[in-house]
Amino acid sequence: MTRTQTEPATRTAEIVREFGPFPGVERIHGVSHDGHRVWAATGGALLAFDPDSAQVMRKLEVACDAGTAFDGKHLYQIAESRIDKIDPATGAIVATIPAPGSGSDSGLAWAEGSLWVGQYRDRRIHQVDPATGAIRRTIETNRFVTGVTWVDGELWHGTWEGEESELRRIDPASGAVIERLEMPEGTGVSGLESDGGDLFYCGGGTSGTVRAVRRPRATKS
Repeated sequence: MTRTQTEPATRTAEIVREFGPFPGVERIHGVSHDGHRVWAATGGALLAFDPDSAQVMRKLEVACDAGTAFDGKHLYQIAESRIDKIDPATGAIVATIPAPGSGSDSGLAWAEGSLWVGQYRDRRIHQVDPATGAIRRTIETNRFVTGVTWVDGELWHGTWEGEESELRRIDPASGAVIERLEMPEGTGVSGLESDGGDLFYCGGGTSGTVRAVRRPRATKS
């Protein structure tokens, strides 16, 4: 009885659309959403595409080998051991802070005036001061962390270990898993962002694609 009560809700992730692969792109790292376009970090450039038409609208030649975030005005991009603050109109880097993992960082999100930085193998998510890089607090989880996103007060992260990948909603206080969306066999999550509504955008790693996954909504009794 007790075990059933504490088990997280688990279901298969529903992929509703796939974007790409994009020309010349071998891997998707971070993913973000600016309210209109989806941004995808491809290693040497950030691509912005229209999720309705799937057309690439912008390309910024910047280093981008991990997570991406958007604060409503600027993009934030992990590049090796640093996090760059980028003007999306010009691609100019306007500020830089140290990344907490010194090169082992993965996902990146913006919420509550902070950056939230995933630590892949350390299985942690840090809340980070966007001006200084100082760690405000740390959430421990029990799986590798790829992408990170907040939506409607819910903290979700992607995980990808071996052949298994899923989206997990966790308790931001304890790190306990509340809900799991298991990705279909052969698909993984290398970056994660919510559109603020019904979809998650998930980087597909070496597939060079971004997948839209339906966000589950709580059912009212």
